[in-house]
Amino acid sequence: MRIARFSIDGNVAFGAVEGDSPDSLVLDIIKGIPYADFELSGTKVPLKKVRLLPPVLPNKVVAIGRNYAEHAAEMGNEVPDVPVAFFKPTTSVIGSGDSIEFPSFSEELHYEAELAVVIGRMCREVPRERVKDVIFGYTCANDVTARDVQRRESQWARAKGFDTSCPLGPWVETDLDPGNLAIQATVNGEQRQLGRTSDMVRSIEDLVVHITEAMTLLPGDVILTGTPAGVGPLHVGDEVAVTIEGIGTLTNKVIKRG
Repeated sequence: MRIARFSIDGNVAFGAVEGDSPDSLVLDIIKGIPYADFELSGTKVPLKKVRLLPPVLPNKVVAIGRNYAEHAAEMGNEVPDVPVAFFKPTTSVIGSGDSIEFPSFSEELHYEAELAVVIGRMCREVPRERVKDVIFGYTCANDVTARDVQRRESQWARAKGFDTSCPLGPWVETDLDPGNLAIQATVNGEQRQLGRTSDMVRSIEDLVVHITEAMTLLPGDVILTGTPAGVGPLHVGDEVAVTIEGIGTLTNKVIKRG
């Protein structure tokens, strides 16, 4: 099931996305929140009449760096002995169709297409065999990075945590095997990244176990699982799209921060 979060006539709701053709997609509004047992209301609205919002409002976004060997190599790094984890704040999260604001303190902005894991229940110290039980679903992400800032600052908080640096969407797919999905990024329609989730150094199970050894994850929290090789620059006016097999396409335009 595809679960979207949207706004219509000033109201915010969750809905199940129905249909196959982009022009005929509709949302069946959900009663309540999707992390618990829920019912579909039967009230349907065309997707083209709503504004899609970030599909979740995470308490935290835990991102993993250098989880694809070829990306680590293109950045001049080795694959780390343990996963490299960092945070992106909630204020960095935007939805599909929202604008990425080019930060004033950077001159080199990069896209990073990633599979995002959405947590469905509060969990801590999750054993490997229970990882699937705590996952709500998956969505597309773009770990937008101020690369020049990342190079000169040992902590990545500013380089990867600035406002609008975490596009998520367009919705969450709850019924998906994430083990071998095509993941790509395009800029202005030109393919820049193409990889498969099967190339991850550490699996989603590895990441959930590793993260929850240290912290409690809450419903709606997001894990970014790393990016394939092929990252590169974004400029004001560019449109960047992240497409993941079985999920959909997350699209954002880059604008100058006003």
